Amino acid sequence: MRLRVLIPLLSVLLLPSGTASADPTPPVRDFGNGADRNEEAAGVAESKAKTLRELAPELSWHSDHGRGYPRRTTLPIPPENPADASIKLGLIPHHAIAAKLNQLQAVGDRVSAEVVGRSAGGRDMYLVTVTAPESAAETRRQEQLRRQIESGRAVQARKYKAPVFVNGNIHGNEWEGTDANLRVIEELATSTSPQTKNLLAHTRLYFNITANPDGRVLGQRPNGNGFDLNRDFVTASQPETRAMRQIMIDNQPVVMIDLHGYVNGTLVEPTTPPHGANYEYDLFIRNAYANALGIEQAILALGYTPEKDGTFPPQIPFRDSAEGWDDWPPIFTPQYAPFHGAVASHTIEFPMRVNGSDYTTQPVAELQRRSRINVDIASAAIRATYTFVQNNREKLVGDQVEMFRRGAAGEPSKQVPLGIVPGFGPEDVYNTTYPRAYAVPATGPSAARLVDHLIANDVKVDKAVLPFRAGGRTYPAGTYVVDMRQPKRGMANVMLEAGADISPRVDAMYDISGWSHGLLWGATADPITDRRFHVAAVPVSAASPTGSVPHGSGPLALKVDDAKAVRALNDLLGQGVAVTLAADGVAIVPASAREAARTAADRYGVPFTKATQASGTPLSSVRIAAAASADELFTLRELGFAVTPVSTAVLNAGFDWSGTDVLFVSSGLSYGALNLAARTAIEAFMARGGVVTRGGTGANFNAAAGLLTVTAVAGRGDANGVVTVSSTTGPVGTGSPAHSFVYSPRWFTALGPEVRVEQSYTAEGPLVAGHWRANADGTGGPEAARGQAAVVSGRDERGAAVVLFGTEPMFRNHPKGLFPQVARALFWTASSAKVLTP
Repeated sequence: MRLRVLIPLLSVLLLPSGTASADPTPPVRDFGNGADRNEEAAGVAESKAKTLRELAPELSWHSDHGRGYPRRTTLPIPPENPADASIKLGLIPHHAIAAKLNQLQAVGDRVSAEVVGRSAGGRDMYLVTVTAPESAAETRRQEQLRRQIESGRAVQARKYKAPVFVNGNIHGNEWEGTDANLRVIEELATSTSPQTKNLLAHTRLYFNITANPDGRVLGQRPNGNGFDLNRDFVTASQPETRAMRQIMIDNQPVVMIDLHGYVNGTLVEPTTPPHGANYEYDLFIRNAYANALGIEQAILALGYTPEKDGTFPPQIPFRDSAEGWDDWPPIFTPQYAPFHGAVASHTIEFPMRVNGSDYTTQPVAELQRRSRINVDIASAAIRATYTFVQNNREKLVGDQVEMFRRGAAGEPSKQVPLGIVPGFGPEDVYNTTYPRAYAVPATGPSAARLVDHLIANDVKVDKAVLPFRAGGRTYPAGTYVVDMRQPKRGMANVMLEAGADISPRVDAMYDISGWSHGLLWGATADPITDRRFHVAAVPVSAASPTGSVPHGSGPLALKVDDAKAVRALNDLLGQGVAVTLAADGVAIVPASAREAARTAADRYGVPFTKATQASGTPLSSVRIAAAASADELFTLRELGFAVTPVSTAVLNAGFDWSGTDVLFVSSGLSYGALNLAARTAIEAFMARGGVVTRGGTGANFNAAAGLLTVTAVAGRGDANGVVTVSSTTGPVGTGSPAHSFVYSPRWFTALGPEVRVEQSYTAEGPLVAGHWRANADGTGGPEAARGQAAVVSGRDERGAAVVLFGTEPMFRNHPKGLFPQVARALFWTASSAKVLTP
């Protein structure tokens, strides 16, 4: 049965399990859609209303897949920037890429270049398509075939031009993928060989020239917002990530490679265990391993040696390592791509280091020698990949069809046979159990955010038009339903499922091990395991608006339980609205500001209700001095707070505290390293202001500054994941969800009389999903954290109101359901230090 059913305007079809229905034609998508329909008027980062074409009409992206190829576009040329970090390495600076692509488009009829996005810093991103010319009719036929494949229906693969995606320079100071892309594009544009003509007649090659223009220019790993883009794919907080996501959705590559540096010898995935349980891994590992072997041979054929050049032979983690380079989290580009059809995807780490201290200490000639080697190796990896696709095109297309077919049919997760490729053993077997569906009650902006995010990731979502019953619960009409019998069920499940505790199976992980939109985004996503249930539903292309203001007169109440509510509250405060805070944490808006509330309700999708009291404690805009990580700075600003970054160096140079209400400390600030003047100034501030800290740096600051009487205990440093928590009715804990996120977790013991526990780790667990082991001496494990305080508050003897977080409530902008807890801490410390008592 498919829950996704087209229903005529005046009739409703009730489908029991086992009833078949045809897939509707997917709607044409606007490129760059992010997630949030209710943020349209706000113009925030993931605006759905303002597509790239609306924001910048000169951008050359077109969603019309029927235009044919080539699609010649005259790309605008950016101003010359002699400070571009690429220049020192003898590589192409960003300002020269557009001119080069304009030149390559003029060479013949194979190259099409388009601007497909803008970086956080406003720089153009370029997608190049290389293929044999196509008429508009042929392009339409190709799109029809692509949609058939995506629905899991077999096609005549010989008629389909297999898509290949090459992603370059996602880490800004791993430059050479961009130059390798340009080299290979030029080769393909000018080659007269029969092999090239055959390749381009049967494939489309897509090159994202540089995925991180900001980092390339600035010589830094993250983008202009400070985000590692190769950790952002399930969150999609950044414009570059959303552009890459849409490239994969629209073009559905059978194979993709992501060009990185620097591991000597060249690292070529596939990976060590644990392997992502939501992939069709039997299809993936056969193709990924075969392509990796071909890439390895192509690199060896270049003739570079340790003795002559300093380069070592390639390594394939799956074959050559036990653990530590896994594909468990779908936060990386090659681990995200399989959910959109890639039956082989690879991180390629070329060998010769030119970033970090080498960039500043090595002679220019040596840096340029290394970069030339890296470009050669990256180019060889691209050629080997398109040759693999050329030689195995029909099989790869068939495997992509099979991947989508299994999802559409709702088949169980397939256990990969041992020995499917040499070395594949029991340690490589990971499976999941797919529910029949997920139900997402339409309870407000959190649900709308989650639904819009799923749709932006090409997951099909329906809305029930009648009440239905499942799992012993009755769901009302309007409930969103994610049918797990859909081609991209892996994408849906990897976001909505709780995840798994994989601590017993491996000791070392490459990055995070737990995430869950279903548990951390503030919405409810109930798995439905009933194999037979009835639902009448219609497909949705966006979540329904969630903002409302009740009729009548009198003050209004706004429950601050979602990031949108925080944004709306800060907007009202910024307008000078006299908002007050009730004892239960609900914001009260005076009747005189009803028009401003209506605007906020429409803009942010927040529901206002009739207030049960006229007023509470006065609130004002909170001004924050933040010694924090880039993701925390981004999140605080996204919530509408005024944030000034500070650090030990900034404070020692002299800082005016008069414009600050709260100091937030999680990174880059050591109380003990402050000079006398800075320490005197911060002491004076803490006598009137508030302090919020997070993590080890925050705990150290608390101890050194003599704030709250606690002993901070550190868990194992690499421990991370989703945990269960229990919250109190304190000013910070009230309304907090039952799950939180940790990375290098902390908890607090030996609490002084002035300390209140706002949230604790539960006595059972507390790890739900992720990786958290004890240290070698038995300390720091989840057992030690059970029942311990995770978040505490209080007021020190100076009068400073303080909140300490042992959790990670803003980690990489992901756990959006936890953001209101941070906001409550900021509002409470700002107000309590001046007016309230704990």
